[in-house]
Amino acid sequence: MILSIQEFDLDLFLKIHKGLSCGFLDWLAPLLRNKFFWSPLYLFIIIFLVREYKRKGWYLVALMLLTFGLGDTIASKMIKPFVGRIRPCNDFRLADLIIHRVPCGSGYSFPSSHATNHFAIAVFLIFVFYRSWKPILPIGLAWAFLISMSQVYVGVHYPIDTVAGAILGTAIGLFTGSLYKRLQPHI
Repeated sequence: MILSIQEFDLDLFLKIHKGLSCGFLDWLAPLLRNKFFWSPLYLFIIIFLVREYKRKGWYLVALMLLTFGLGDTIASKMIKPFVGRIRPCNDFRLADLIIHRVPCGSGYSFPSSHATNHFAIAVFLIFVFYRSWKPILPIGLAWAFLISMSQVYVGVHYPIDTVAGAILGTAIGLFTGSLYKRLQPHI
């Protein structure tokens, strides 16, 4: 069964990585996964939270940073070294199939930290703001999904890596969102 899952994962990886290959995605996907590309959005969120919610905004910023920190620590420091899955771009068996769109990196592949972190932040913000701004649900999930899929497209993660990261990130976002709800009366 594990072999059939791995075969499915590899087949889906190649369909996304090679099958969707086009100039536009070759340009867009590296941007979507670049942390500096999203810096203006992160800065906007922080400024918005502090300006609109004052003291409560600082708590939201702190919880958002906690959300990111938990996601990154659990995915990168705990799970990845334990699982030790090689990135597709570092797998010698795929050397002739990989299109090098970004530097590969030397870390492990499972789960995707990008997927974990962005789904965690998106779900946290959805949890906090959905009642007052319903569009945050499709926007937040689409944002995290696009970043996650760009990881597969550029060749640094398998699809299962990003799905696992999305599940882990969602759990973390729900945890910190519920923590916010519990703390909210005291803020």
